[in-house]
Amino acid sequence: MRLGYARVSTIDQNASMQIEALVEAGVDRKRIFVDEMSGAKEARQRPQMRALLDYAREGDEILVWRIDRLGRSLVDVINTVEDIMERGIALRSIIDGVDPSSAQGRLQLHLFATLAEYERELINERVRAGVQAAKARGVKFGKQPPKQETVETKVKVARQLLSEGKTGRQAAEAVGWSRTTLYRYLKQFGAEQPAQDQVVVPSKGRSSYGSKKTLPARTPRGARG
Repeated sequence: MRLGYARVSTIDQNASMQIEALVEAGVDRKRIFVDEMSGAKEARQRPQMRALLDYAREGDEILVWRIDRLGRSLVDVINTVEDIMERGIALRSIIDGVDPSSAQGRLQLHLFATLAEYERELINERVRAGVQAAKARGVKFGKQPPKQETVETKVKVARQLLSEGKTGRQAAEAVGWSRTTLYRYLKQFGAEQPAQDQVVVPSKGRSSYGSKKTLPARTPRGARG
């Protein structure tokens, strides 16, 4: 069975190009696993990579758009490939044409992974140099803090709304803040957080793609005759 794996760094990026390439290579859309998170996380820390390795069986073939989609560092790419191969699962990279089952393919794997890591380091160095040069020219980065008067005015409005029985959500929406921001400023200015509201902070580094599809059932490991 052919399985696919794709990865994009953030939810702002689109994995459609990788997915279409995998589909054209013969992978069913239902069997494509997509992680939407930084490649800085090791493969085993990515939810959909873990799901893929749990779903895959000996004799299957995993396809990736490019070999660096497996990991951001050379060590992680090599470790992930070795883990896949040890399970008796084939691996193929569409763009790179890497087939780690042969000696030549393993050599290509090391070369491409090394070059990809080197390219990322160069890009990071250029970005850091550009930021430092901009700072030297007086350029300020990041979102500028709101004016104190504006914050105080919004807090007064929010307090009034809360005293009238409005919920924290309603008060926050009225002044153009999130509930988390509202509660932070209320605490800063000595007001208590409304008891009827709870702040729910979403966890970071999760892959949302996995909830969008239902995978075909697989036989338990070791159950094949």
